[in-house]
Amino acid sequence: MAAAGPDADGGRRIGPDAAGVVVLGACAAWPLVTAAALGGRPEGMLLAVLAVAAGYAAGRVAGALLPVAAPCAGALAGIGLTVTVPQLTPGPQITAPLGHAGATAAMVTLSVGAACCAAWASTAPAVRFALRLLAAGIVVTAAVLGSLAGCVTGTAVLLCSLAVGRVRRRGPALAALGVVVAGVAGPAWAAAGNAVPDGLAASLEGRLTPHRVGLWRDALGMVREHAGLGVGPGRFGDLSATSVRSPLSDGKPHSAPLQLAAEQGVVGVALLALVFGWLLYALWCSPRATPVVLTAGAALTGLAAIASVGNALSFTAVSVGGGLLAGLATSRPFPDDATRGAGGTRPRGNRPTR
Repeated sequence: MAAAGPDADGGRRIGPDAAGVVVLGACAAWPLVTAAALGGRPEGMLLAVLAVAAGYAAGRVAGALLPVAAPCAGALAGIGLTVTVPQLTPGPQITAPLGHAGATAAMVTLSVGAACCAAWASTAPAVRFALRLLAAGIVVTAAVLGSLAGCVTGTAVLLCSLAVGRVRRRGPALAALGVVVAGVAGPAWAAAGNAVPDGLAASLEGRLTPHRVGLWRDALGMVREHAGLGVGPGRFGDLSATSVRSPLSDGKPHSAPLQLAAEQGVVGVALLALVFGWLLYALWCSPRATPVVLTAGAALTGLAAIASVGNALSFTAVSVGGGLLAGLATSRPFPDDATRGAGGTRPRGNRPTR
């Protein structure tokens, strides 16, 4: 039975890795197909896929070698990048109409998730406490930067990380995270299609700005007219009346699902959903402890929610950070010498609970 353990674990690892290759490969191939048929600029999508794949691979390697230090370093790097790079922090020169608040919130969310993953990976109570203080400090930093969304999502990830210590079955929890993402993306589509009550619509426009809602409506209009292949990658800004009228617009609808649906059709948005589904599947099969897995899942869910109503995934640092956190949470740390001497088996408490 002991000899069968590694083989079984290896089989569980092949599934998520093979699925990742297929899904990311399709995400890279489809914009090339639509660009060949309709024209456009697929380089942005290709860069995003490459960033996720590179971050994931780096996370797998770093997590295997340094299961505590690697996510801690990632958390520090993420919040350091947010503070030091002007283009990621909200400021008066870029707040109207859209700004880069989504990128700041996303980096804060990923940094808090990485710090909490490092805390759960540590067995020393003092180190675990210090890493949770680091996560709380990142949330405070978001408040100082004026990122309300980052403060809210970072706090949610920290609270979820503290709560998952009592969770024994990761499958239902990961499924719930998928429902949360759908619950955030749904209202954005409803607002774009004027399918919400007038009072709620006015509230959404007040919080998200009428300009952003106008971009969503333009994107949904493109979906209705070009549902098959979309209008072509990178062409939304040229065809959107709302974007053309605004000199501050960056040519994107500021919603990842709506952008892919408009530019790459239903296949594009389906591939985006498959990417998130693959991440949840990889977390479900991960050999890491359940609290680590669910903490990373909460942070990636926060990222997906932010990307549903913002432009976070247009920043390469965010795409790399998301892939890095997923790789850290699905890595297999190398056993220490004592574990090797016992025949290479993991302690019972470290086995993943589905």
